[in-house]
Amino acid sequence: MPRIPLSEFLPGAPEVPILDVRAPIEYAQGHIPGAVSFPLFTDDERARIGTTYKQISQDRAVLLGLDFFGPKMSQLVKLAQKLAPHKRVRVHCWRGGMRSGAVQWLLELAGFQVELLEKGYKDYRRWALAEFAQPRTLRVLGGLTGSGKTDVLHALAARQQPVLDLEGLAHHKGSAFGSIGQPASPTQEQFENNLAAALAAFTPDLPIWVEDESRTIGPVHLPVTLYEQMHAAPLVLLEVPRQQRVRKLAEEYGRHDPAALAASILRIRKRLGGLVTKEALAAIGEEDMEKMVSLVLDYYDRTYTHGLGGRRLISVKSDTCDPAVNAELVLQTTLATHS
Repeated sequence: MPRIPLSEFLPGAPEVPILDVRAPIEYAQGHIPGAVSFPLFTDDERARIGTTYKQISQDRAVLLGLDFFGPKMSQLVKLAQKLAPHKRVRVHCWRGGMRSGAVQWLLELAGFQVELLEKGYKDYRRWALAEFAQPRTLRVLGGLTGSGKTDVLHALAARQQPVLDLEGLAHHKGSAFGSIGQPASPTQEQFENNLAAALAAFTPDLPIWVEDESRTIGPVHLPVTLYEQMHAAPLVLLEVPRQQRVRKLAEEYGRHDPAALAASILRIRKRLGGLVTKEALAAIGEEDMEKMVSLVLDYYDRTYTHGLGGRRLISVKSDTCDPAVNAELVLQTTLATHS
């Protein structure tokens, strides 16, 4: 059956859905961004076919697969009609083999125009991992905790600046408090897939703004090659007075569940020390968010400042956390530096 390469498969029209025919457990681990789970077999059926293949023979495994496939054919066609009323779909499995071939045969029999991905999702993963090694011009925005770096990135994006929001992709703000108020983080594999897709969407040769991050952002970690590029790039350091940062963080975290804040404090109690931990927990109980933030900020400021050693710094001083003001300051300073 005809198959198309990834370079032709990915840029398909938005109205032509990508149907991932792998088992649900495979899809949950990682999938092409935007793809719809369209499993040919359940997780249990896939496991049974695999066991039959290994322990008996390929022929028996194929027959077992057909036993599972037969009763589902009508149901699969009806689902495809709902997902693609124009009867055009893109289909893939793991390697571009029997599973996607079977679905292509079925849907073409039902009158669909089907584009089948050559080499399957495995080829997408190869492409995604290679994407991180592509050399890029990065403008890394740093600053002590509470400087409003993420807000400044959003303000830069509103000014049509290319922005890569790593914390948005990770669903985590990076600190021990980073998961509060966020949806569940993706798997490592899905984070990489989403990140590769975001990078590929940028116009080549234009500088990309990205927030300064450690190698790990909550439960996920940055690919080594991209992290090395970020660390080698000049660091645009936004410097905001401590009191403004304390006030901003207190306002943000004061809106969240005190129990979640206390749990975050306890996660870093060894780094804070017993006395500071006790005082920070007491401040939460007293609803004194500024005191709690101030106590914890000492630790984060020391840690971040220590990590600045040896990096090329471009200082941007501001007396406010206003993201629009700071975005303008950052742009002006960066343009002056690169002119």
